[in-house]
Amino acid sequence: MSPTAPQPSRTRAFSALFLIEMWERFGFYGMQVLLVVFMIEYLGFPEARANLTWGALAAMIYAVPVLGGWIGDRILGARRTTMLGAIVLGVGYALLSVPWDRVIAGAWAGPLLFFSMGVIATGNGLFKANPNNLVSRLYEDDPSKLDGAFTMYYMSINVGAFISQSLTPWIRVHYGWHWAFLTCAAGLAIGIAQFRLQRRLVAHVGSAPDFKPLRLDWLAAVLGGTLVLAVLIALIVQNIAVARAIVWLSGLALLGLFAVLIARGERSERSGLVAMLLLTAQSMLFFIFYQQMSTSLTLFALHNVTLDFLGYRVPPEQFQVLNPFWIAVLSPLLALLYGWLGRHKHDPSVAGKYAWGFALLALGFFIYAVSGNHAVAGRVSPWWMVWGYLLQSAGELLISGLALAMVSRYVGPARRGLMMGAWLLSSGIAQYLGSDVANYASVPAGLTEPVATLPLYTHLFWVLGWVAVGGMVVAIAMLPLLHRLDASHRAGQASAGAAAAMAGLPGT
Repeated sequence: MSPTAPQPSRTRAFSALFLIEMWERFGFYGMQVLLVVFMIEYLGFPEARANLTWGALAAMIYAVPVLGGWIGDRILGARRTTMLGAIVLGVGYALLSVPWDRVIAGAWAGPLLFFSMGVIATGNGLFKANPNNLVSRLYEDDPSKLDGAFTMYYMSINVGAFISQSLTPWIRVHYGWHWAFLTCAAGLAIGIAQFRLQRRLVAHVGSAPDFKPLRLDWLAAVLGGTLVLAVLIALIVQNIAVARAIVWLSGLALLGLFAVLIARGERSERSGLVAMLLLTAQSMLFFIFYQQMSTSLTLFALHNVTLDFLGYRVPPEQFQVLNPFWIAVLSPLLALLYGWLGRHKHDPSVAGKYAWGFALLALGFFIYAVSGNHAVAGRVSPWWMVWGYLLQSAGELLISGLALAMVSRYVGPARRGLMMGAWLLSSGIAQYLGSDVANYASVPAGLTEPVATLPLYTHLFWVLGWVAVGGMVVAIAMLPLLHRLDASHRAGQASAGAAAAMAGLPGT
């Protein structure tokens, strides 16, 4: 695009990013909704191993965006890395759809299945941080609209999740597991075609390498690294002990990254980075709860929820679709509320919204726990899941949805891709811990009676509810400190902006 050509409207550019994120999340959540039950019912894994294998894969999926953010910032550009990540993801879902145990006899079937998971994790790492970065750049000159934009962007994630989590379990029941996974690959193909067709809408948005000619040697290096990393992740996910060690090392690396940036940053940057560190710690606690949807809550539905709902036989994993349903319903309402509060100077801080989010999470898990008191022959009504997911999803919007805006608020453009990746790494670590937590309710082999499994789950839900109350208390206690850090960060930004303006005046 020439410098004098009119730029597409911000709304149209946002729509292109909204749609590529929606289709990418279609593929991811279509896979996620199936994977734990697939490992138990198709691969024959014990529940504890299925939970931890998914937790290890989730940790890898959310760890690799640290590299993807750096590649987008410094090597290929955020727009190009978004497209490359989507292509690699589509290949990964296509590989996962192959029934390797039927195509290849002998010992190769298992490694190829795990290699498929490695390709998915690597593709997600290339993709995930970069559309978020592009949205941040799109709105960086209008920060008042940032929270509302990211709330609507977060809705794109959940629109994609709602469509796929409604569709893939139904396909699994009627046509088989592998057709369901192939549907995820088809979603990525649509997203890639859409982003290619709408590329001119975002041609003016990107990181510095996007506006330079593509270096084929760097592209080849990234592709080679992608293949090597996919193999490494496949080996890690297969070995629970290795995965656990990698997760803990990743946690130490994350703390080290924050320590280095805080130590080397300017005074105005330090306050923002410290605020981000504290809010990231709270987000990690949230993701322990979030991981229960694909682990303990799905297995609770399998063992202890009546699966007949309004005449429809619900596959147990399909209750997860309640999460994107409620978020799609609540997101525009919250975006309108934030806009109204902002216009009237009453918009609560991100830290205050976190406290409200933990309160809602606590109520959601207390609902799951109380449902056990109303069980019939060890099974509860599916309506308990509906209302529990409502509160859990509302809490998610106040914590996870705003975490994307938090990175944009506290980190400058040069490091934003890296720190978006760091935040995603923290969520991956937390999701592995969430799988570990879910195993406190894993059902031993041979225990099949609902009346015997019900107490395992209700006890876990009571404990999680009280932990969420603790998270709310900590969030409230940290409010004064976070307000001071936020004020210091804003003052530093204003001083830096004034200094830059003065430096640009003639004679200065």
